[in-house]
Amino acid sequence: MTIAHDEAVIDAAAVDAIFADARTANAFTGEVTEDQARAIYELTKFGPTAFNSQPLRVTYVRSEEARTTLVDALSAGNRAKTASAPLVAILSYDTSWQEQWDSFLPGYNAPKAIYDAAPDLAATTGNNNAHLQAGYFILAVRSLGFAAGPMTGADFSAIDAAFFPDGSQKSFLVVNIGLPGVDAWGEAKPKFAYEDVVRTV
Repeated sequence: MTIAHDEAVIDAAAVDAIFADARTANAFTGEVTEDQARAIYELTKFGPTAFNSQPLRVTYVRSEEARTTLVDALSAGNRAKTASAPLVAILSYDTSWQEQWDSFLPGYNAPKAIYDAAPDLAATTGNNNAHLQAGYFILAVRSLGFAAGPMTGADFSAIDAAFFPDGSQKSFLVVNIGLPGVDAWGEAKPKFAYEDVVRTV
């Protein structure tokens, strides 16, 4: 990480906490307060999205009943870690995100007609930009000193039926949040080198 540290405009400890030393946790402990949960979103919202659309929606799961419903929709390998995490978030996108146009881009709503006329394009745009925001969400979790455990091993149609039965949102990610617990980390996984994935044209 020498080059990254040398070029960063934030201190090395912050770079490590958000990127270099951060790992996906599989066991959690501690507590995530309401203020901390709010702070995660308050940081997430500043990341760029197309037209400033911000289609991501966050559902924090705190009640025992909701947690049980969510756990039942997860793949077997994900259930125990979600059952014990201090806080769990369901990330989804607003299926009618363009209806908020005057709120997220006041004074310039001409492009809205394009999405109104093309539902598939609207869905793709909402989904893609919410995924982009999911990355910001994970970095926000890390910047507050917590570990994130993002998971796609779930029956998202079942999650949608339970949590968003009116079709207003489509879920795509479940994120466990908390302090790393005992044996939170598996073996470190290799990352591709710059030369493996980057080219200049």
